[in-house]
Amino acid sequence: MTRLCKGVEVEMYTGTSQGEIVGLSDRITKDLNGFVREPDSRNVEYTTAPLCCYDRLLCALVRPRQRLREYLQKIGNYTIIPGSTLSLGDSSHFYRSDPINPYHSYIEDTYGTDVVTASIHINIGINDPELLMQACRLVRVEAPLYLALSASSPFLDGQVTGSHSTRWQMFPQTPQQVPFFESHRHFIQWTEEQLDLKTMQNVRHLWTSVRPNGHNRPYNLNRLELRICDLIADPIALLSVIALLEARLLQLMDDPTLDPLSGSQLSPDALLDITHHNETEAAKHSLEAQLYHWRDGSKIEATTWVGQMYQSVWPMAQQNGFSCFLSPVKKILRNGNLAQQWLKKYQLSPDIPSIITTEIQTVAQQEKMLEDKLCDALLVA
Repeated sequence: MTRLCKGVEVEMYTGTSQGEIVGLSDRITKDLNGFVREPDSRNVEYTTAPLCCYDRLLCALVRPRQRLREYLQKIGNYTIIPGSTLSLGDSSHFYRSDPINPYHSYIEDTYGTDVVTASIHINIGINDPELLMQACRLVRVEAPLYLALSASSPFLDGQVTGSHSTRWQMFPQTPQQVPFFESHRHFIQWTEEQLDLKTMQNVRHLWTSVRPNGHNRPYNLNRLELRICDLIADPIALLSVIALLEARLLQLMDDPTLDPLSGSQLSPDALLDITHHNETEAAKHSLEAQLYHWRDGSKIEATTWVGQMYQSVWPMAQQNGFSCFLSPVKKILRNGNLAQQWLKKYQLSPDIPSIITTEIQTVAQQEKMLEDKLCDALLVA
């Protein structure tokens, strides 16, 4: 049985129980271990340790949020706000978390509040650098599907934006042109060139849907980082998306034809074009998006494509003992992602603050239930 190590970076907003987003990261990071600041003080982030076991990963996701909720209640009527954009505002002003940090100054001056978003970054351990490059190529052409499953940002500044993932629509992908990396050497050479050209300010300044990651980028790499997903507030839904990604990577290890550079009928340039198109469409319409398949360029709806992938990877997940964590993907396909659910509520009653407030309560109750029923039992075991 094969299990890959998985770690998750979780970016969240903090604010009032009425959904107003308030910058508290300076206080949180001072008083709570395990949380770090983002350039804007309205965001705070925590990272799970790399774990192979899904039930332990679930608790590693839930416990820090419970600690944060308890802390926020102590300092005021504050909580964690779901969604991946400033749903109720204010995107007109950047609230610096560290005024003397020069990199934060560059971020604010260059991008403004386009980067003040909340998201999930999923890291999967792969130590072989050439296999890692192959995995990044496959995940990059299929990243729009993970965005479609996770979209949770249809609102900005109290308005409906017309996109299911407003976050990915406005987030500045940097550099603007990123090729498929043919090898580890290609990735090293390209990164060094970008640093010389100043299109990247540092090795972390590669903001694409997926990237190779490690402690000494670009030279020493040990994991794939999927960066395209909106914040998935439901921990069970998040685990299902991670399981889909892990099963797909295990499938790639068994089937090299899943490498787009060898398994597609399209040229690398055409693959880049349709991948850019697919990301844009998935950001706008998520599971309803009309996409182009990387195999042959044929048109396919995101929901259909995810369903096909689910059926394809199910035996791999079952063989390796985590199919039960994969199965909630079907619930997302059936009921819609969070953005679709919110937009349905908005059609019935166009009251965005009420939608956000209800979601705050729902997520808090769900996390408390998961910790009480699963994490406490795991701790005893």
